[in-house]
Amino acid sequence: MAQNNFPLPGSGKFQRPGIDDRPDLDEAFDEDQMNAINRLAMPMKTEHIDEDHTIANPDLQLARMSAESGTAAVAAVATEVPGTDSAFLDLRDPMVSPDGHRPSRTEVIRLGIGFTLTAFLGAIPWLAMNSVLLPDLLQRIDFGSKDAMISIISSVGAVVALLSNVIFGTFSDLTRSRFGRRTPWIIAGGLVAGISVMLISLATNAWAVVVLMCLAQLGYNMMLAPFVATMSDRIPDKYRGTVSAFYGAGITTGQTMGTLVGSVMTNTSLGFALGGGLFALLGFITVAIWPREKGNKDQHREEFTPAMVLNSFRPPRNAPDFYLALVGRTLMMAGYFMISSYQLYIVQYYIFGGGENSNADARSVIAIMSTITLVVSLVAAFVSGPIADYIGKRKLPVALASCLFAVGAAMPWIFPNAWGMYAFAVIAGFGYGVYNAIDQALNVAILPNPDEAGKDLGILNLANTLCTVLGSVFTAGIFMIFKSYALVFPVCIVVVLLAAFIIMQIKGVE
Repeated sequence: MAQNNFPLPGSGKFQRPGIDDRPDLDEAFDEDQMNAINRLAMPMKTEHIDEDHTIANPDLQLARMSAESGTAAVAAVATEVPGTDSAFLDLRDPMVSPDGHRPSRTEVIRLGIGFTLTAFLGAIPWLAMNSVLLPDLLQRIDFGSKDAMISIISSVGAVVALLSNVIFGTFSDLTRSRFGRRTPWIIAGGLVAGISVMLISLATNAWAVVVLMCLAQLGYNMMLAPFVATMSDRIPDKYRGTVSAFYGAGITTGQTMGTLVGSVMTNTSLGFALGGGLFALLGFITVAIWPREKGNKDQHREEFTPAMVLNSFRPPRNAPDFYLALVGRTLMMAGYFMISSYQLYIVQYYIFGGGENSNADARSVIAIMSTITLVVSLVAAFVSGPIADYIGKRKLPVALASCLFAVGAAMPWIFPNAWGMYAFAVIAGFGYGVYNAIDQALNVAILPNPDEAGKDLGILNLANTLCTVLGSVFTAGIFMIFKSYALVFPVCIVVVLLAAFIIMQIKGVE
């Protein structure tokens, strides 16, 4: 018989799993970490509960009966209850922000205005530049290569956005300064983006435009990553849906206004100069509106080494909700860009058949659709956020918004005419408005580690880059195979419904 080499209880070598092999906390943690653990502890204190009070409180009755243990009745019992000065309870207070501060109503309003105005002012020059000003500039510089240059700018810019979101989000998490960890990056990012865009107005070479646009993309995301992370840092859960709704409304309004401004800006160089000036001021405007971020020079951080920095870029582990939110957002926005990116072609060739006046008719229909979408998206954004806060749910409204967008996408498929597109603008526009309003609050709610909010939200923002690529691939592939845009709508419906299903699989948020 083989000899058993495992130590047996009573032999002196046996270790009780989970008891004898536990690490010594005094050696495993430094002083700052031990203080944090002690602060999170729930201190207990002894309170004497009288007989009348136990009658009205079943929990105290249970404690009283346990204390008596079959002895004669007593007039009062001693039991332990949580101390009211415990930070354990404060950290679960929906009125307290994750940084431990209880903002006043005025502070919350200032934060909400800052998020809304920055989203609005940032979207205007960015959309005006990418939708109208940049194509116009490239065709004036080199008409023959304009299509190739736009493709290169889009591709390289997507890579820059992809990396800079994560890099600068992580660096903002690691920053320690008397101005806080987000403020320096927000201001610096606005300056980099602003200077780069202003220099584009002086460019006379297409490759110079490519380089400057990539620098503008880098600066814009240097500002955007810590800006979005501030919602995780400073907005209490009670108000997160409302603030997210106003932020979404700012994006929606700014995007529509940006397209309009770009279309009426006849002087392209002046447009780039004004847009660059606005970007340069945007960081200063944001931090001036917000309550000042507290300094964090004394906040604990690991020793700054190359290994620590590389480890900081590690994606979250054991966080299934995080990746479900990432995939869900990517698919939903891919469905949105399947139609929005090819809207002119869809209306011109699918609705009007590519006839003689189809281009002018398509532009007229799109102008009306844009107005409809602006109105319904604003209504959806301002209504849905407070309702989501009131019912205390994030996941369900986001999933329902995706389903509503799918219903809207079915309208042009069923009714291939201008009225079908108007119905799409109403229904899908409302769904998109609700989605934009609440999705950011959902993303913040599923963050696995608030101390790494900048990096993790940067990863979630990758959906904004991946979705444009997926949307373009899906629509272009459908047209290349079937020589028609008709099947774009059913494929879009499947994609956004899949996004809704994935969002509903999130477990940690209602």
